[in-house]
Formats: sequence, structure tokens, C-alpha cells
Amino acid sequence: MKYPLSKIAVLLLCLVSAFMMQAASVHLSVSMPRGQRTIGVGELFYISYEISNSDARPATPASVPGAKVLYFERTGQSSAYTNINGVTSQVRSMTYTLTAKAQKEGSYTFGPVTVGGMKSNAVSYTIGKSSYKTSGQRGSQPSASPSPDSSKPKFIGKGDGNLFLRASVSKQTAYEQEALVYTVKLYTTYDGIKFVGATSAPKFEGFVVEESKATSAQLSYENYQGKTYATAVIARYIIFPQMKGKLKVIGNTYTVSVDQREYYHDPFWGNMSVSSPLQLNVTPNDLMIDVKGLPQPQPADFSGGVGKFTISSHLPTSSLLTNQGASIIYTVNGTGNLKYLKLPDLNSAFPSQIEVYSPETEVKTEAGASNVSGTATFDYTMIPLEEGEFKIPAVELCFFNPQTGHYERVKARGYDVKVGKGKASGKSQTRDRLRFDSRLMTVDGKLTSDHRPFIYKWGYWMVYAILTLALLAAIAAYRKRLRDLSDIQSLKSRKAAKIARRRLKKAADCIKQNDRSRFYDEMLRALWGYIAHKLKMPTSELTRDNVRERLESRNVPEDSIAKILGLLDDCEFAKYSPDNGSLSMQNLYGQATDVIFNLEDIFRHNSEESIQSDENSVSVSARLDRELSDSKTKAQNHATNREDAVIKNGKDDEK
Repeated sequence: MKYPLSKIAVLLLCLVSAFMMQAASVHLSVSMPRGQRTIGVGELFYISYEISNSDARPATPASVPGAKVLYFERTGQSSAYTNINGVTSQVRSMTYTLTAKAQKEGSYTFGPVTVGGMKSNAVSYTIGKSSYKTSGQRGSQPSASPSPDSSKPKFIGKGDGNLFLRASVSKQTAYEQEALVYTVKLYTTYDGIKFVGATSAPKFEGFVVEESKATSAQLSYENYQGKTYATAVIARYIIFPQMKGKLKVIGNTYTVSVDQREYYHDPFWGNMSVSSPLQLNVTPNDLMIDVKGLPQPQPADFSGGVGKFTISSHLPTSSLLTNQGASIIYTVNGTGNLKYLKLPDLNSAFPSQIEVYSPETEVKTEAGASNVSGTATFDYTMIPLEEGEFKIPAVELCFFNPQTGHYERVKARGYDVKVGKGKASGKSQTRDRLRFDSRLMTVDGKLTSDHRPFIYKWGYWMVYAILTLALLAAIAAYRKRLRDLSDIQSLKSRKAAKIARRRLKKAADCIKQNDRSRFYDEMLRALWGYIAHKLKMPTSELTRDNVRERLESRNVPEDSIAKILGLLDDCEFAKYSPDNGSLSMQNLYGQATDVIFNLEDIFRHNSEESIQSDENSVSVSARLDRELSDSKTKAQNHATNREDAVIKNGKDDEK
């Protein structure tokens, strides 16, 4: 049987098409950013692997010409069914996306690549100049790779190598009072980060600490131990060591909420993935810092400053008047421990004819990414006492420069001043008004020889005794007040409720303004602040377990403990949850007020019971002493009566 040529051609075409559909293939394509023809330096672009009818997985490319490899993962899959002349066939495809960051200008070619024995095409792309300024973008360049000699990070929870924190310090060896930068950086490969919160504070043993706001506003990418991570600086502190030796910095625990991608196989759709929330507890590594003492002997005029400083002076006018105040201002600029600087004693340096008073000091500092910089202003008031021409000497500032390891000096210029005659002072005016008058004073009344001075009357001594007792009582009350004020923790504990009410009032204002973010901040400050002040707990120990233990030791009922801890959880969840509108701010405010008032009543009741118990103990002790004294008295009386009886019997025998 013969078939027409046209039917044979159609049949062959269908067979070839079916064969091509069943054949496996790999195809590469490049996606430009925002539809551009060229890629700018610093921009991301994507190379897609489309693998048809094959389960082979391509290997992660080690490098891309002119760019840096950031991510390589499967991003999609699809299936298609066709029916030709009753024959059904399926075409399956997998898509893998390579995310790269352009680094060097030029024209490049990527590929071909081999996947499962199949060879792909090659793609070309061009990298041109950057279309935006990268200098103003934080995190535009990857951070330097972590130093291999620092301590390894700790992995806690389920984070493992997919999410961890790494702490670092600007210098492992430093001098006393030298400013160091302590940084905590987050490393992750998870799809999304929803929440990062510290559950405790780091412990800086032997340091003075200033928190810096120079943290990351967005993620950057970094290669750590051969793997690319998304990174962000989540905390930065400027620390000043206060003693020499090996000082330890203990990392704090953070709670991190992320999206975890889980893969599963569907009988119809094949391999699929879904994101699920995951909460991790991670802690950065501890650090040990070797602190050296300042070189000895120290200069006699050492200001206490450690860093790099300059000093300048300003005298508004060089024409002064006697007995009238004038001002001279010294300004210190630089980086380091500005808050601890002291200028030399100017009274010993200035001429004796000019009296100098203690300065008004104003310090403005800013904790940056690498140091503390700012300005310290010393405003001195001086009063010339005599007329003439005098020289105000130059003032030297002696500080220690840790970069050079030596004590250095900077100098503020001196001035030549001319002092003219001014108004007389209050002392001289009083001296001029007092004159001796030789005339006798007249006597009012009649002089008598039996006049008795008031000092010999009992009323004088009574007034003297009352005033003396009042003075002693005032001194005792003042000393008691000084003791109370010196115990800062007890003072804050007594005023904990008052401070909490003040912060709750700010939260109430936020309710009126419908400012949710600031409302939850004020609520958390009020609750955590009340707990810290009332229980006399430092900020570094404010954890849920410690708070529960302290409240239980103060005989607080379990339901009250559960209320305040639950309220803290609700506020923290509402603050960081993307859907915080489900919780009523007015409801949370009312709960906070009730919880604080309830705890105050419990603490007051426990205190009254303790006082009553002490009074009962004292009364029981007094009763026992009284009974013991009565028994001793009875015993003595009995002994006396017995002696009298013996003596009487002896006399009768003699008779």
C-alpha cells in the first residue's frame, strides 16, 4: 500500500518533534537588571540553567568571569503534556538560578557547562560602569573575611552552619583606657530574617561601655570558610578597658526568627518547596583581650586621656577690668576617652593677680564604627584683682597615644591681657562704708546695780538646749538621707512604681497618637524597668528565668508571675510581629497598670508581715527575760528565808 508523500512528511515531522520533546537538554540565559543592555559594576545579575527531561543537578560554579558568585539554587520547575496522534508525552524542566555580583568592567562569556553528560550553550554579557554611587550605600561592598585566628563561633539550637553570630574586636591587645570596637555580626543562608532580638546583654568584665548606633541597615554578602553568607552587623559597642591583664568579654544570646525552605515530592507536580518559620537561639563567641598598663612613670601633668587629641583656646576680649568676670574657653577635639580628660590646675599657672574658678564642662561625643570622637569644652571664669598688663600662659594637654605608644603634648595659645580699673567689689564697698565714730552712744532706760543678765535665766538655757537637740536631730536626719541616697538600688526600688507610672503615661500618649511602634517600646521600658528597679537586678541579669526566680524568692504568687511574664511576651510579640494590630493597645496598657499595682500590693504586704514577725520576736524575747528575772528573784528570796531559819535554830540550841 502506497502512502502520499505529504502524509509521510507529516508523520516524520511528528516523530522528530516527539523525539526532540523527549530528548534531554540544557539551556543557559542571562537576565539583566531592570531590563538594561549592560550590567553596572556592583549590580546583581542572574544566569538561568533550564534543564529539560533530566533529573541531573548542575554543580555550583566556582567562579563567573568578571563577577562574584553569591547564590546558586533551584528556583522552579514545570511539566507539560502533549498528545500527538494518540501518543501522550511529557516534557519536564528544572530551573536553577545563579546570582552573581558584577565586579570588573568588560565583555565576558560564560559557558558552556556540562550537566549529566549534556553540554549547554554559552552566554555573553557586558559589565559597564556603575549606574549609582556605591560610596553612600551601607553594605555595598562585602566585608573582609573574618580573621582565622579568632575564636570559633558557637552554634546553639538548630542554626548550625546556616545561621550563627560572630563577635570580633578591633584589637586583641590594647592599653588601659584605649577605645576598642566590639562588633557582633550575623551570618545566615536562610531565605528571610523576620526578627533579631537580644535576650540578655553581653558581659564586659573590667570595661566601660558605650553603645554605637553604627549597625547594618541592610544585608551584605561575605565568604566565610568557603561558603557565601548574607551578613549584617547587629550590635556594635565602644569599650574602654579599666585595668591591665587578660579581660574577658562574654557574648550574649539572641533570638532569631527565620524562614526555612522545606522540600517535598508531590506525585503529580514533582519536587516542590515551601517556607516554614523557624526560631533559633544563637550566641557569639567569647573574646579575651590582653590589656597593657600605661608606660611608667607617667608625666606629672598627665590628663588621663588615651587617644589622639588637639586643644585650642578662645578669649573673647583681651581688655579686662578689675573685679569683673571674664571668660576663657579651652576646646579639646579628637578621638578617645574624651569624658575622662582633665586640664591642669590653671590657678597655679595663671598670674596670682587673676583668680580662676572651676570650669563649666560640656562633652559632646559620638560613638562611630571604629572609635568615640567628639569635643570637650572647658569654660573658665576669671576675675582680675589688680590693674596692669599680664600674660596668660599657654596651656598644655598631656595624653597617651596608643598608636605611637608614647605620651604626647599639644598646646593651646596664650594671651597678653590689659587690666583696667573697674568697679569696686562688695568687700571694698563695705570697707569704705564702715567708719569709726568717737561719739558715745546714749543709754535708754535706768541703770541699776542689781541688774541680772539674761544668760543667768533658765529660759536662755532652755532655748539653747532646744536648738542643740534640733541641730542633732537635723544632723541625724541629714546623715540618714545621705545613706539612703548613696544606696542607689534601694532608692530606685522604692521609686520603681513611680518611674513605671511615668513611662506608662508616655505609652498612654502613644495610644492617643496611634503610634504602635513607640507604644510597645514604652511598655517594654516600663515593665522591664520596674522589674529591674524593684528587684535590684542589673540589666545584664534581666532574663525570664532570673526574674521568675527572684519573684518566687519574694513570695510572689505564681499567677502574678505568669501575668507579668505573659505581658512581656505579648508586648515583644506585638512589637516585632508584622501583624501587631490584633492586640489592643488599650488592653495591654490596662493589663500593665493592673500588674504593677498588684505587685506593689504584694511587696507591701510581704514587708508588713516581715515587720510584724520581727515585733513578735522582740515581744517573746522580752517576756522570756521577764519570767527569767522573776524566777531568779523567787530563788533568792527562798535562799534568804532558809538562812534566817538556820540562824534562828542555832540560837535556840545555844539557849
